[in-house]
Amino acid sequence: MASFSLPQINDNPEGGWGPSTSNLPAQFKFKDIPYAPYSKSDKLGRFADWNDLSGDNRPTNLGLSAQANARSGAQGRGRRDGQPAFGSGTASAFAYFHAEDESSFSLVDSKAGTARRGGAMTRGRTTARGGSNYARTGGGQRGGRGGFSGGRGGAQRGGRRGWRDWEKTGRTRESSVAITPDWAMLEEIEFHRLAKLRLEVDEPEDLDTYGRVFPYDKTYDRITTRTEKPLQLLDRIKYNPTTSDDPVIQELASKDTATIYTTDVILAVLMCAPRSVYPWDIIVIREGNKLFFDKRDGGPFDTVTVNENAADPPQDPTTTNPNNPNEKVTVPETPSINSATSLSLEATYINQNFMFQTVTETPPPPAVDFSKPNPFYGPDETEPLASCGYRYRVFDLGITEDEDMRLCVRTEVDAYVPGQGNPTEGQGLLTIRALNEFDPRAPGAGGAPDWRTKLDSQRGAVMATEMKNNSCKLAKWTVQSVLAGADLLKIGFISRVNPRDNTRHVILSTTSTRPADFAAQLNVSLANGWGIVRTIADMCMKQPEGKYVLVKDPNKPVLRLYAVPANAFTAEEEDEEAGFEGDDAEA
Repeated sequence: MASFSLPQINDNPEGGWGPSTSNLPAQFKFKDIPYAPYSKSDKLGRFADWNDLSGDNRPTNLGLSAQANARSGAQGRGRRDGQPAFGSGTASAFAYFHAEDESSFSLVDSKAGTARRGGAMTRGRTTARGGSNYARTGGGQRGGRGGFSGGRGGAQRGGRRGWRDWEKTGRTRESSVAITPDWAMLEEIEFHRLAKLRLEVDEPEDLDTYGRVFPYDKTYDRITTRTEKPLQLLDRIKYNPTTSDDPVIQELASKDTATIYTTDVILAVLMCAPRSVYPWDIIVIREGNKLFFDKRDGGPFDTVTVNENAADPPQDPTTTNPNNPNEKVTVPETPSINSATSLSLEATYINQNFMFQTVTETPPPPAVDFSKPNPFYGPDETEPLASCGYRYRVFDLGITEDEDMRLCVRTEVDAYVPGQGNPTEGQGLLTIRALNEFDPRAPGAGGAPDWRTKLDSQRGAVMATEMKNNSCKLAKWTVQSVLAGADLLKIGFISRVNPRDNTRHVILSTTSTRPADFAAQLNVSLANGWGIVRTIADMCMKQPEGKYVLVKDPNKPVLRLYAVPANAFTAEEEDEEAGFEGDDAEA
């Protein structure tokens, strides 16, 4: 029987990988031969790849010519950005070269083979394991058409981030409010964290109702693109003051009715914050144990956005930076009617006039007065009052039964539907909004179809495009309708008479939907919205008394809370009032 003896094993006393330099045998033939460096990020597809000469784990046929090896080397340079040039991805010091085999090799078949489309790679897949795959690594190489080897247009592209990104200029927006150095940033929340919040809220409690609402004119439901109606310019007064300027809210706050006070416009922006793209800001005032959410006069809350969520939204012309001396001062261009600011003002004008036009002001049916008259309409006003009803409601945001966290909100309804119940009891109320088309071929249209040709036959496609391009705006309208307790949401489709004229418009059609059903179509979660409101309220309640500003970053999906001086925004208002008084004195 043959004898078998175990060889001597030299353990590594240092606890590392490989033999130790301290106890190497005297006749160790591998001494002073370098070890290949190793990186933890290497993907080990096999224990040893003696045929890998390309540098990116792709096995190559060593019987190929030098030109083929050069091509494979060029492919190796196309590795993903940031991939370490060491470890299993580098040329091994132990690679075996078949020099003698190549010298004795002779090519028998000299006929050129049929080149396969896509070369060695087909449809983004490589022919060997461990190869670099575009779909798997997110960049580096593309297989099939446009690949590096043998494909159509085989140019190297360092990973596609987006369609035609190299033709798009950097879109940087300015903040909605000037952030001064004396502001202190307290908190910062990313939108992806807000999207995970959730809070179930019960039905609200109605406190009081104010104003007068007119009946909705049902003839506008029968309008088609063939029987379009012109949009009229009507002089009506509709008030939308901020929270602190509302005398009813001030009276309710003096009675400690709730902890948080706000309006439906501000609350809808908070509840739909993860969908917003354009910048906005909310003033938060803490007085004692109360929070007041306010808006600034002339801020983004007073206008309606257009195609905010489109892949290529409307843009404002770039302005020169006065602090940069290298920028050339250009002659200011005439503002385009399709710029973001012009379209926003046009959409606001359309919404107001469509709301005024679609109600019947002369009976029958008669107007309905709520329990109290409009609290903002003074005896000195001469213009007629628009149809608007204010409902003050209280929502309980407490997590436990013992917790007292109540929110008082002023909601608005625009009209009522005759024959659907008593409007004073919240039956048959509706809100009226309008979507506008400016020019389907203009930049920023978001791929919207031509309404005059598609609205009657393919209304679903038109609505789906608007839900994609105006996701935030439609979500805010839906949330406002739900907060007000409206039974219906009327949406009008308004278009320009001439795409080059933004002053004349026509009504092409009108649709109606229930706010709860429309919220489900838009994937709007009210529970998530209430969770966002409760989180922002808890964040502000942790701070001492004072004034704060919640700012949406103009270019990132981030909310920031700043502590501002008590006279941060009052100084501007005082300067404007002083200027008006000086003009009156001169007159």
